[in-house]
Amino acid sequence: MPRPAPLKVGFQMDPIQNVDIDADSSFRLALEAQGRGHSLWVWTPDQLAYVEGRILARAQSAEVRREQGNHVTLGPVEELDLADLDVVWLRQDPPFDMSYITNTHLLDRIHPGTLVVNDPTWVRGWPEKLMVLDFPDLTPPTAIARDIETLRAFRARHGDVILKPLYGNGGAGVFRLTPEDRNLNSLHELFSAMNREPLIMQKFLPAVAAGDKRVILVDGEPVGAINRVPAEGETRSNMHVGGRAEPIALSDRDREICAAIGPRLREAGQIFVGIDVIGDWLTEINVTSPTGLQELERFDGTNASATIWEAIERRRAG
Repeated sequence: MPRPAPLKVGFQMDPIQNVDIDADSSFRLALEAQGRGHSLWVWTPDQLAYVEGRILARAQSAEVRREQGNHVTLGPVEELDLADLDVVWLRQDPPFDMSYITNTHLLDRIHPGTLVVNDPTWVRGWPEKLMVLDFPDLTPPTAIARDIETLRAFRARHGDVILKPLYGNGGAGVFRLTPEDRNLNSLHELFSAMNREPLIMQKFLPAVAAGDKRVILVDGEPVGAINRVPAEGETRSNMHVGGRAEPIALSDRDREICAAIGPRLREAGQIFVGIDVIGDWLTEINVTSPTGLQELERFDGTNASATIWEAIERRRAG
């Protein structure tokens, strides 16, 4: 099969100079793209702009390598018209705030002439913890509210619950409230003083002690999974807060969940997605900047990055 034509590829991401080259999925995607003959540019979210009808970025060409302390060579800063690129990766980390939302609106103006991955319209329309509401039969009991009485009533029904910011990430601000815990009012006051956003409360799933599974989907199809096990004494399994990644196979329930949500993801241009599954329950659908590619490749040799690029190359060729 002939190799696809070289593509001009941009990465809108947090500074590439600072990434962990053994864990970062954006770095692995860039490395795979370069190996396939594609050329790379990078810029940070604050360098994106709309100017007189054009979407521009103050970007730098990039050459990447798996070499600790010397993993990227950057060219000079140049004004880049993103309509001249073939692919733009939206890979900045949350928080999913108005800055993030504005960037999706700007990138909408070049898509799909320039293929933006993932499709910014649906990244904006499907924040991590909200898309799961479309699949109530797959998710644990959930409440989204700012009103303290609503949260109290939900907790009274379910007893042991998790409380977290609706637009948080990386395990920050996640609290388990057992029936004996008296901190709900204080936490509500704390979060309410920080912003005007609702909170999300879910029934606690004891199965999290065995791990929070990250299942990676490419174009709506599952390609593999890793298990993230909480550190001793922790409820949160996020690797940012000490969770341990380990190999795990896809279960029949995982495949059932993926079969239910996969067609929606594919139709909405969500090429690289990571879902979180605890026990038999879907808890999040991560479309903004999912992770897990390098761990999956280390554990079982699955090169999901190549599968992702094959999906992108098919779309560009079609």
